[in-house]
Amino acid sequence: MTERPKTHLSVSEREAMTEKFLGYIFDLDGTLLDSMQLWLDIDRAFLRELGFEADDDYSQAVKSMGYEAAAQYTVDRYLLDLSAEEVMRRWQEMSFIAYDRHVDLKPGALDYLHTLKTQGKRLGIATALNQTHIEAALNRHAIKHLFDTITMLSEVHRGKGHPDIYLLAAQRLGIHPSHCIVFEDILSGIKGAKKGGFTVCGVFDASSEKDWTEIGAYADLTIRHWDELRTIRSDEADAR
Repeated sequence: MTERPKTHLSVSEREAMTEKFLGYIFDLDGTLLDSMQLWLDIDRAFLRELGFEADDDYSQAVKSMGYEAAAQYTVDRYLLDLSAEEVMRRWQEMSFIAYDRHVDLKPGALDYLHTLKTQGKRLGIATALNQTHIEAALNRHAIKHLFDTITMLSEVHRGKGHPDIYLLAAQRLGIHPSHCIVFEDILSGIKGAKKGGFTVCGVFDASSEKDWTEIGAYADLTIRHWDELRTIRSDEADAR
């Protein structure tokens, strides 16, 4: 019998694949947060200030990098008369208000996080965002308490195409990678997590739409919306 594509799994099949784990590791941008378009807009606006245009290759390259690595890559690629620190400072100015006031969770994400916590699961974050943006986003949505650990890409030596950040997140959760599932929206992150021995769920984001077929090939399962996984309402979770 021909195996059905992972993008066509039923809700019950997705539930069976995801609910057996002890540790759940989430990317933020493009996975839990509806924020990837923000960074594309910042890339374009920042480079336009300097007389350059951000192309797709640039945007694809930097989105899997940590903050400092992306800044240095930008300086080197465009031969900017700026330091990486100056680039990061400008990005910080352009993006902080958005994370503090405007960036939303993706629909269904909050309910899913509450569901996992009521089941006694341990939750971690593995993100390329810096501490300031993480704090702003989590505090805006009052969800920091749901996570047992937060791991930043700046804490490891290699980018999300490698398993380092996910392995560190699992170590901090105290759970072996074979008992963890990683949720990621970018292809390089999915490949990196798979290299670490994790089960991986690919989460659709418009910024990675051109990679969706390949994401489906690498990930163990995929979802386009968080409500494809079993959820309970937040008020029900609070009452338990």
